[in-house]
Amino acid sequence: MQIGGQAVIEGVMMRAPGSVATAVRRTNGDIVVQHLPYRSVIERNAWLNKPVIRGAIGLVDMMVIGIKTLNFSADVAMRDAETADASVNGTKREEPSRWALALSLVFALGFGILLFFVTPLLLTTVFFDIEQNALQFNLVAGSVRVTMFLLYLIGISFIKDIKRLFQYHGAEHKSVFAFELNVALQPPAVAGQSRFHPRCGTSFLLIVMIVAILTFAILDTVLISWLGELTLFVRLATHLPFLPVVAGVSYEIIKFSARHSTTWWGKILVAPGLWLQTVTTREPDESQIEVAIVALRCALGQDDAGRYPYRETSSAAA
Repeated sequence: MQIGGQAVIEGVMMRAPGSVATAVRRTNGDIVVQHLPYRSVIERNAWLNKPVIRGAIGLVDMMVIGIKTLNFSADVAMRDAETADASVNGTKREEPSRWALALSLVFALGFGILLFFVTPLLLTTVFFDIEQNALQFNLVAGSVRVTMFLLYLIGISFIKDIKRLFQYHGAEHKSVFAFELNVALQPPAVAGQSRFHPRCGTSFLLIVMIVAILTFAILDTVLISWLGELTLFVRLATHLPFLPVVAGVSYEIIKFSARHSTTWWGKILVAPGLWLQTVTTREPDESQIEVAIVALRCALGQDDAGRYPYRETSSAAA
């Protein structure tokens, strides 16, 4: 059984086959859990479980789940942060609509594409006179893309709230490792596991950027031989539709490298991603590990999510 997850605001989301559970630590110390039955598009349509295709679909699938669980954790944090005035005024909190979730997903996807794919193409076109050399152009654009990505991660890692998010990321990895190694899902045992996991989402993004260099170099070579020359507009019009293909290929690479991560050559393949996790994960404390364990046990059906409901505090109810 393959499981995965992600860090959210003061919590962790865990996904197991047919189930997603998000556990969040409240400011009063309580843990609340949102548990949802969930079958992905691929689980509902086995014919889509084909190399490359499953990776492209899975990326969108995880983004949808990620936005939903982040909204849940943000909602819990906002409830805890509500002022007494808002409670007195009887402000009624509305659950985010499907449209709001869809817009959040579109914005997140659009911002990521603009920053990490469009901008490198623009900078390479403006500052380097190599538009018609497919390999050189994509090597430079890819280097700019990876550099921007690393600087972005390093920059946000200094933000206090992001540091805590990265601690929960470490707790998620440790819990997944404990499950995969059949270690007892108890804080002391889980704490002893590694926070670096070869199947991490940030490792996946790094692989996407590296795969994009070769994929787009091949695509540009074909286009140049056909059109004679390439402009920035043509590159944008052809590269962006190819992103699902890049994501699908990257998924197969990370899946393959994770399966062989104990071999000498497998260790070389996963090394860049594990190095990146020195930035995107931090050592969690016991309370954060406890949250990750609760999320994992609820996702696996080993714990009842009903034991962790959200209860209004007396101050909020006043």
